[in-house]
Amino acid sequence: MLSNPFAELSASVPPAMMQTYVIVMAVLVAAGTLFDVVHKKSARYFFNNWRTFKSKAKRHVGSGEMASLAIQTVVIDVMASGEFCNMRRRLAHLLTMYGFVIYVVTTVIMVFVYPTPATPTPVSLAALWYVGALLVCLGGYWFWFFIRVDVVAEGNSPFRFVRADLFVVALVLSVTFGLLWAFLQTTGNTAWGYVFLGLYVLASTVLFGSIPWSKFSHMFFKPAAALEKRVAEANGTMSNLPPPADAPRKYGGGLTHARHY
Repeated sequence: MLSNPFAELSASVPPAMMQTYVIVMAVLVAAGTLFDVVHKKSARYFFNNWRTFKSKAKRHVGSGEMASLAIQTVVIDVMASGEFCNMRRRLAHLLTMYGFVIYVVTTVIMVFVYPTPATPTPVSLAALWYVGALLVCLGGYWFWFFIRVDVVAEGNSPFRFVRADLFVVALVLSVTFGLLWAFLQTTGNTAWGYVFLGLYVLASTVLFGSIPWSKFSHMFFKPAAALEKRVAEANGTMSNLPPPADAPRKYGGGLTHARHY
């Protein structure tokens, strides 16, 4: 039977410590994103673009149309990842994205609502945690070994690592170590269980603590950029945002594809 691994861990690690760790990770995400916005001047960039598009608008976009554009942004660009023209890349991204959301939400619920065996965890909730983690692994490893441009098109080693890969590598390793720790805990293998628990905590800390240097914060910027582009197209101005990374571009009469890592 699938169980809540955090409730089982409460026998050796106080639930308050686990809850504090989750809160600290949430603070790191918020602080890292704010630092990224300030350091890269992302907010100022979008605000200046928005003001420029508004001043050059050829037609007025009313509140009703603006609401419709916002809904389209959420449904098409966020929920369906419409920015990706390559279907394999879009599917891998959706698997990873929805898996990550399910995994994070169920982790928070299990740690704060069902922290010990005295508060029995619904089997369906524990199953969702495993499903979310497996979806992340499926989408993440598929992207890493079979879809990345530098591996598929350029023939580089699939184990080549650059800073731009920090987010996806930390995410996949965190979830993988978490699954291995949960499995070993059910088998009673205490020694190896603690080894993978340590690796799980380390990878998770890198994931949530490295936002200023990774692409984690892009998930917050992309919806704003997508909405800005839709508004610019609706009011008749030209956005200087680039086309989707997988969309074909023309160069000197021929078609090629933009590189995307």
